[in-house]
Amino acid sequence: MIDPPTRLVLLGHPVAHSISPRIQNAALRSAGIALTYETRDVPPESLDAVLAELAAEGAAGNATIPHKEAVAARCSRLTPLAERVGAVNTWWHEDGRLVGDNTDVGGVDASARALLGDELSSARVALVGAGGSAAAMLAASERWGAARVSIYNRHMDRAERLAARFSGVAEVARSLSDALREATLVVNATPIGMRDDGHPVPLGLIPPGAAVFDLVYRASETAWVTAARQAGHRAADGMGMLVEQGALAFTRWFGREPDRAAMWRAMA
Repeated sequence: MIDPPTRLVLLGHPVAHSISPRIQNAALRSAGIALTYETRDVPPESLDAVLAELAAEGAAGNATIPHKEAVAARCSRLTPLAERVGAVNTWWHEDGRLVGDNTDVGGVDASARALLGDELSSARVALVGAGGSAAAMLAASERWGAARVSIYNRHMDRAERLAARFSGVAEVARSLSDALREATLVVNATPIGMRDDGHPVPLGLIPPGAAVFDLVYRASETAWVTAARQAGHRAADGMGMLVEQGALAFTRWFGREPDRAAMWRAMA
């Protein structure tokens, strides 16, 4: 049984830019739960000490870059989905023991379905990046029927390891152009665009008619998504994913559905 959370904390480095507190605190207020969701900037070398402190306090929360894989490695138990992804973004305690889940997968799945609808079942996905967010994307794609994913990453060894874990849906592209050749959906799973207006994939390389899905989010739309939409592509950034993964996390902590409408209103 989940220990009732005494605190809710987002662990990251850096983490001040996160808008998760806005959506989670809106959900807490709507549910009448007397907790405040907060952020905590934790350098990697301090993670073990912070997790021990939070365990003693009976806290629960989320993990973001760069801690998702590290938190997974420190959990006493992982849900099957977190084990499949190899990364944790949602954690809590059971009898004082750290437990991890991955609600990013559900967030990716919901956002991709909203973007592509029935086309998702036959999608050809160009996935840029090979970290924890990319793994969540691949785990979601296993739900999409005959979808196939071509992974491109600057460090080829990371792409190859990731493709091997998801060999039923994934293959490695030797170049960005190869990944994009037949793509109907182009996904950014890198941090590019999080703190600047960088484009992870040049618009001129994206096939006509392909949709664009940026797992990065900002308080306003990412520059890449805005430019892609102006160029005629269907496009979505990570905001929908953020809200949905947060809603799923809320359900894990409290055993009930949050007010998603309140969470969306908090983004305005």
